[in-house]
Amino acid sequence: MSQEPLHIPSVQHLVSPEEWQLRVDLAACYRLVALYGWSDLVFTHISARLPGPGHHFLINPYGLMFDEITASSLIKVDLGCNKLMDSPFPVNPAGFVIHSAVHEARADAQCVIHTHTRAGVAFREDEKPRLLADMGEANFLMLRNHGLLTCGPTIADAFLSMYVFESACQIQISAQSGGAELTEVDPQILQGIAHAMKVQTGGMGGQFAWPALLRKLDRVDPGYRS
Repeated sequence: MSQEPLHIPSVQHLVSPEEWQLRVDLAACYRLVALYGWSDLVFTHISARLPGPGHHFLINPYGLMFDEITASSLIKVDLGCNKLMDSPFPVNPAGFVIHSAVHEARADAQCVIHTHTRAGVAFREDEKPRLLADMGEANFLMLRNHGLLTCGPTIADAFLSMYVFESACQIQISAQSGGAELTEVDPQILQGIAHAMKVQTGGMGGQFAWPALLRKLDRVDPGYRS
């Protein structure tokens, strides 16, 4: 039996212009993750911290596919994953544990992306200290048997980091499939990567590619903006 399309009332009139822009960008990030094939049905999360002194965040409504998510469907929660605005959709506190740990410890992490892709692959509260110790000040973390995690000062930066991280994993898997032993990359090459990224993006990081990615989404389906 066919399902009726979701009808999600707009919340634009209920939030500040700053929050609405963040909602649009986060919804776009979900749609891009789906477009690039990094989603895991409905089982991973992308979170963004709202501006202001409070620890308030936007997270996906649990049970929606990433290509269904809109700016208005995103749910506002606190660090305990308690809803701060009415929503007909549930949230997944267990899935927010990793995100809340990073957001709480890293004031610079406005956005946290966690994926379960094949190239990159029940989290408990008592694992938080170990995760944060392993991550430190880095923006990339590979979780053993639990996928990839990136964070960044903006949604665009976190997305670009995930794009680079996922691409690196796919390249390594493809190289290993040939059966030959992989050689270590020259440290001088690794040391120059950060500088090369700055040059390639004109020092803008993820913001350099973000407008083009939004135009791509708008050509496919601009519904994420609603």
